[in-house]
Amino acid sequence: MSCAVPAAAAGGSALPRSAAAEGSQQSHEEDDRKVRRREKNRVAAQRSRKKQTQKADKLHEEYESLEQENTSLKREIGKLTDEMKHLSQVLKDHEKICPLLHCTMNFVTVPRPDALASCLPR
Repeated sequence: MSCAVPAAAAGGSALPRSAAAEGSQQSHEEDDRKVRRREKNRVAAQRSRKKQTQKADKLHEEYESLEQENTSLKREIGKLTDEMKHLSQVLKDHEKICPLLHCTMNFVTVPRPDALASCLPR
């Protein structure tokens, strides 16, 4: 009687694997892992670049919008400054001829409606 156990009964395959074949299998699996990892990294990098570009585009749009708003506000400041100058000149011109400013009754402590009535032309 022989004590040798057949390879199939021992849980292995009928043909024994050589160390070189197992090394080649591991090398192939490592290569596949590297390829998958590189592909995954490439896709992640593309996604990151796309996101960065979108963010830059959004910032550029916001910049242009703010530039337009700034220009509009500067125009409004110019108009309001011109209006203020005009109204200041109108006030100065009016002060020269205003009967209320030149009325002597303005310095007397009398209720205002009477003072106005006495200073206005009749």
